[in-house]
Amino acid sequence: MIPEYPRGRELLAGKVVVVTAAAGTGIGSAVARRCLEEGASVVISDQHERRLGEKAEELAEFGKVHAIPCDVTDETHVQALVDGATGHFGRIDVLINNAGLGGTRSILDMTDEEWLRVLDVTLNGTFRCTRAVLRRFVAQGGGGVIVNNASVIGWRAQAGQAHYAAAKAGVMALTRCAAIDAAEHGVRINAVAPSLAKHPFLAKVTSEELLESLEQREAFGRAAEPWEIATVMAFLASDYAGYLTGETISVSSQHP
Repeated sequence: MIPEYPRGRELLAGKVVVVTAAAGTGIGSAVARRCLEEGASVVISDQHERRLGEKAEELAEFGKVHAIPCDVTDETHVQALVDGATGHFGRIDVLINNAGLGGTRSILDMTDEEWLRVLDVTLNGTFRCTRAVLRRFVAQGGGGVIVNNASVIGWRAQAGQAHYAAAKAGVMALTRCAAIDAAEHGVRINAVAPSLAKHPFLAKVTSEELLESLEQREAFGRAAEPWEIATVMAFLASDYAGYLTGETISVSSQHP
């Protein structure tokens, strides 16, 4: 049974939050909505400009939202996102690194291009956005929060996922090390590691048989709703997680 959607409790009141890859139907758009419901002003970004505009219109009923196109594999785009968010709302308080790219391919058949593409979006993109926003936090006088989207696949083996698993394990390591670099500036950096969050895009790139198998491994017998991941991200972004940094929180009911 899916629990009731929780109401907002002003956990992020007055904050400015930037969310990458927020134009779809998955975790990115869910966390953007959650942050708005928690009282934040939100900048959403995505490389798909038309979908981004549509998502901004959809989210506007929940609060102040601004859309800026961004390809996280392009440093110029990333800097334009940070500058645009700061220019529009005056500052940035929270970055949620959600951009990632998956796919299924045996390492026996995987090309260099497939490997590098997943690493560039999922790991390098997280690095680029983290670096740019950390510099903004320091310029603002310190303080701020970064929440990264990792995956339990960064810990666990799954066939056909070598590139994605390596990228997500890298996000976890980046989270730990960047948190130490950022601590002297009063910045917290944490990550979530979902096991399975079901949404329409996932169904397009994953077979029904595999999804059913993965769901059966979950203690609740179902995939998480994207908003169930988003609520944990909002918690990590809030002052309630004020002493947490360098941690990866498993948002999963998966058992061995």
